[in-house]
Amino acid sequence: MQNAALVSRISGCYIPIPTLFHDGTLEVNLDGMRRHVEFLVKGGARDGQSVILVCGGAGEFHTLSVDERLRCAEAVVEAAAGKVGVVLGVQTTRQAELIALAQGAERLGCVAVQASAPFYEVPTEDDVAEWLKAITDHAQTNIVFYATPWTGFHTSLEMIGRLAETPGVIAVKWYSPDRHIFEKAMRQYSAKIMFIDNSLQYVFSHAMGARAINLHVSNYWPQWGQEFWKMLESRQYAEAQKEMTRVVQPFYDLGTEVARFTGGEGHLDKLCLEYVGLAGGRCRPPTRDIRSLYREKVFAMARNVGVPKIG
Repeated sequence: MQNAALVSRISGCYIPIPTLFHDGTLEVNLDGMRRHVEFLVKGGARDGQSVILVCGGAGEFHTLSVDERLRCAEAVVEAAAGKVGVVLGVQTTRQAELIALAQGAERLGCVAVQASAPFYEVPTEDDVAEWLKAITDHAQTNIVFYATPWTGFHTSLEMIGRLAETPGVIAVKWYSPDRHIFEKAMRQYSAKIMFIDNSLQYVFSHAMGARAINLHVSNYWPQWGQEFWKMLESRQYAEAQKEMTRVVQPFYDLGTEVARFTGGEGHLDKLCLEYVGLAGGRCRPPTRDIRSLYREKVFAMARNVGVPKIG
């Protein structure tokens, strides 16, 4: 069964912050990341209605060393100052790195780690079970399991059932290309394990028992994210769907356009941070710099939906 206290700490807006880099050197910009987290806290991000994911996909974990990931997590935990929980992304293909990251998350006081199935060589369900056990065997931390079918491993209903009984696993960041499996998993298991919607089906998922939503908009407009979550919690579903269409979909419309130019994640988030008055910057290669081509389009999108600027 779910641990109510832990579920509460990662409920609400699951905010996938980008990793910031200095122009030129592309070294990690820890001061910029601290200011971003302080901005989120000032904008209302708090335990029980928000949680911050550092070094996830939008945080370009695949371009970072273990040391860089832990330094990012340390800076974010420090800036969060205990007001909002932090989840550290520990996705990797090397078990030694997985263990080192999980131990680092425990040491830093992260509320959980986000772990996916290992990738490139597609694992079996037993492989994944052993992979997750390596975390709990070596660190006292909680696990958010990240369903990532685009890397090869498709999370079945049976696997969701196993996860619900796996020690240490407190949530599934949930996406499935199969609509039936997506719905049935929440219908069958939402009383046993927490679901975090990662499918842009926020209203439907909340109605089915999801307790958090992966929300990029909160990166640059945390106040809107908090109000949107309140709409879901009060079951104002028609109003919430209208707001999602007005504010969230334009971000993803631009994301679809950018994806024809370059791969990766986090680039739009960074331009939106630049719009509000925070550090942004480019992504590390192989993602190309989108700023000269898309800055004005991103700024126009932000203006049109009413994103406020700092000051």
